[in-house]
Amino acid sequence: MTRVALTDSPTGLPSPYAVFGRTEWARLSESHPMNLTGDDLTRLRGLGEPVDLDEVESVYLPLSRLLYFYVEATHGLRLATSEFLGERPTRVPFVVGVAGSVAVGKSTTARILRELMLRWPHTPRVELVTTDGFLYPNKVLEERGLLQRKGFPESYDRRALLKFVADVKSGELAVEARQYSHLTYDVLPATVTIRKPDVLIVEGLNVLQPPTVRSDGTNTGSISDFFDFSVYVDADLEDIRRWYVERFLRLRQTAFADPKSYFHRYAALSDAQARATATDIWTRINEPNLIENIEPTKGRATLVLAKGSDHSVETIKLRKL
Repeated sequence: MTRVALTDSPTGLPSPYAVFGRTEWARLSESHPMNLTGDDLTRLRGLGEPVDLDEVESVYLPLSRLLYFYVEATHGLRLATSEFLGERPTRVPFVVGVAGSVAVGKSTTARILRELMLRWPHTPRVELVTTDGFLYPNKVLEERGLLQRKGFPESYDRRALLKFVADVKSGELAVEARQYSHLTYDVLPATVTIRKPDVLIVEGLNVLQPPTVRSDGTNTGSISDFFDFSVYVDADLEDIRRWYVERFLRLRQTAFADPKSYFHRYAALSDAQARATATDIWTRINEPNLIENIEPTKGRATLVLAKGSDHSVETIKLRKL
């Protein structure tokens, strides 16, 4: 196995991660059966993402196996704690966070993991919730002058998001999750009910954000405090920018073409105009958010999936310390 050197860290301190190349990582699946099909993958992957069945088998299948071990071990630890405290043991939902930049492929990662987990023994209940639904509505963002900072930490209703994850984690029988429309670029009035899942996946830009300290010394809390495992999808900044621009160009013929789309005005742009517009949006909004808020949380993840310039995962870093 490929392992990181003890000083493989910008600070010169021991790294908490063991690092695996894709081939070494693939061997950890232990011949676990691959049960996703090409049709499944077509349904799960995002626009323009080249993930194929080979990548699912060599990267995501071993990760699914690892998560199964984590779920069972965590349940065993909670049973032991309940026995020690003299409490009646209950099965607490296992919560997985998936973080990363816009256009890096975190949504596809979350969907693939959910699909693989659904095929675990005993058919566990696995729910996937994105934090987009916990953005403030556009009207509120406009009133607060935050519409151009959508996706930054301050654009989310952190109190509502924290309460949602805490309620699920505490074993509430039914918890309402807000929903978001990428067509209208706004929060929907309808909600979806999450009913005590075995596993909850929470996917979003800032899910690994640490608490913010208030002026009185108290803090806002962090949803990552409720995570049992977290994944950060990583790539070089210039690659992510290129993927974002390429996706923007493709969206002109898909989502932007719908007259109901918030971005319908971009559908008729020429290639040159679309590239210029996408680059401007990336430079003003997405890149600063990535540099200031998202990328600094990478070191809080349990596992980092590092992608190469072709959008495929090349390196896997697993926290061991």
